[in-house]
Amino acid sequence: MSAPSLTPSKTGSPRHSPPREAGPAPAGGRFAKSLRRNLTAHGFLIGAVVCFAVFSWYPMVREFFLAFQKTESGRTTWVGLDNLATVFNDPAFWQAWRNTLLFTVLALVLGFAVPFVVALVINEFHHGKGYLRLLVYLPVMLPPVASVLLFKYLYDPGYGLLNELLRFLHLPEQQWLQDPDLSMLSVVIASTWMNMGGAALIYLAALQGIPGELYEAAELDGAGILRKIWHVTIPQTRLILSLMLLMQIIATMQVFVEPFLLTGGAGPEGSTTTVVHLIYQYAFNFNDYGAAAALGLLLLVLLAGFSAAYVKLSRAEDE
Repeated sequence: MSAPSLTPSKTGSPRHSPPREAGPAPAGGRFAKSLRRNLTAHGFLIGAVVCFAVFSWYPMVREFFLAFQKTESGRTTWVGLDNLATVFNDPAFWQAWRNTLLFTVLALVLGFAVPFVVALVINEFHHGKGYLRLLVYLPVMLPPVASVLLFKYLYDPGYGLLNELLRFLHLPEQQWLQDPDLSMLSVVIASTWMNMGGAALIYLAALQGIPGELYEAAELDGAGILRKIWHVTIPQTRLILSLMLLMQIIATMQVFVEPFLLTGGAGPEGSTTTVVHLIYQYAFNFNDYGAAAALGLLLLVLLAGFSAAYVKLSRAEDE
C-alpha cells in the first residue's frame, strides 16, 4: 500500500493534499438510483391504482353503459331511455324512495346524535377512557350478519328479550319486524347500534382537541353544560360534524344489509324496501340488469348532486 502524499504547510509541518473532486454522475445512473429508491412506493401506488380501476372505476363505467342497454337471448342492444322508463313506471320505485328517505331521516335523528352524545359522555371521564372506547367500538368489530342475528333474536315476538321486558313491565307486546309501522324504526335502531362506534371515536378525537381554556372562559361567564356544548363544543367541531353528516347521508341512502337480513328486504307490506334492495331485485330476481343499472345511475347522480351542493354551501358559509 502506497503512503499518502504529504505536502509541506506554511509552518513547515506536512499535511494531506486535498482530494480530487469527482465528476458529475451520469444522468442514467441518477435515474436508476432514484428508481430503486422509490420502487417500493411506486409498487404500492400502482397496486392501488389497479385495484381502484378494476373494482371501482370499471364497474361505474360498465354500469353507465348497462343503463342504456338491454340483453335478451345473449344479444345486447341499445335501448336509450327505455330502462329509465321501466324503473319510473314500477310502483315499487316510489315506495322504495320513500322508505329510503324515511330511513335516512330516522338514522340522522338517532345515528347522528347518539354517537356525538356518547363521545361527550366518554370525554368527561378522567379514567377508563380506553376501556370505554373499546366497549363502544366493539359492535363495529362484530360481523354484520352476527349483529343482525342478535337483533333478530331481540325482536322475536315470542321469546325475544324486548317483549320479555315489556311483559315484565306489564306493557303490551310489539311485533317489531312484522308491524309495518315499527319495522323501519327497528331496522334503524339495529343499524345505529352496529355502526355508531366509528363515528363516536371520531367525535371523541375531535373533542379532545378542543383547548381547555375555552371551557374555562365559558365557566367564568356562568355557562352551564348545555351552553358550553352549544357555544364551545359544536363550533369547535363544526368541520367534523359537517363531514360526518355528509358521509352518513350517503351511507344511509345506500342501506341494504340491515333490512335484507332483518325483514328479508321488502318487509311487511313493502315497508322496508329500499332503493338498493330494489336494484338487487331487478338484477338477481328479475334478471333485468339494464333496469338495475339505470336505478343505480339515478342514485349515483342524486348523491353526487347532493354532495356537490353540500360542499358548495359549506364553502360559501366559510367565506
